[in-house]
Amino acid sequence: MTIVERTSVLIPAFEEESVIANVIAEIQSLGNWKEIVVVDDGSSDQTAVRAEKAGAKVVRHPYNKGNGAAVKSALRAACGEFVLLMDADGQHPPKEIEKLMAKLPEYDLAVGARSFGDRATLSRGLGNAALNRFATMLSGFKIQDLTSGFRAARRDRIREFIHLFPNGFSYPATSTLAFIKAGYSVCFVPIEGKKREGKEKSKMRPSREGWRFVMLILRMITLFSPLRIFFPIALTFFIVGAGYMVYTIIDEMHVTNSSVLLLTGSAVLFLFGLLSEQIAALRFEKTHRD
Repeated sequence: MTIVERTSVLIPAFEEESVIANVIAEIQSLGNWKEIVVVDDGSSDQTAVRAEKAGAKVVRHPYNKGNGAAVKSALRAACGEFVLLMDADGQHPPKEIEKLMAKLPEYDLAVGARSFGDRATLSRGLGNAALNRFATMLSGFKIQDLTSGFRAARRDRIREFIHLFPNGFSYPATSTLAFIKAGYSVCFVPIEGKKREGKEKSKMRPSREGWRFVMLILRMITLFSPLRIFFPIALTFFIVGAGYMVYTIIDEMHVTNSSVLLLTGSAVLFLFGLLSEQIAALRFEKTHRD
């Protein structure tokens, strides 16, 4: 069997009746997929009906739960060895699918990386670029597009982290960081995106979601590699404390309480980071053993 015949295409959709049938038809024209699963996330229009008529397997939510919740439902319903995740609004050209599928099964996760010019607005492009740099710094892996929802993966691998996915829009960031920190093979594939075709405007608001992504990155790195957070902070405390202690010894001939507190704090943070690192390692060992 080919990769395509072993792959489930998963499409979370909300209020996309105008484009969903065309998106499904274009995907079907590329090969004999294992299945195409559309999760209707509580749409009030004909999204589910048109997806079903187009030949997709439809999973319905009774109300709108969020993009991440729809992805989780799709992953639970999928039966293919591999999964291809893409949006229902036409932003991910089906012609780019072949580029992602070519990376499987060599890689556990292949992410479609959009260029800066493909972002909807300048502010969003700048915001995503900043997030990519921040995530790269903390993860130690070159991340080209943290928020792209266009991705292909081994189904059993991505389902390991399904409990970590938020119900909102940040599941791409969560899954990308989870794969990287778990030691799975990840690659980014340059793609050409296009503007959404559906009638609904994007619900992402950079000013509102930006800080959530920053907190998400910190949470994920703390979860998978805590020392990358704790060690720089502990080192900063130690340098400041040691420097201040040397200064007060030379200038005032005694050690101040502030320098002792900073040095003690650095030691506590470092030891806490080591403990957290061991807990994270034990958790992963138990997950893979189970």
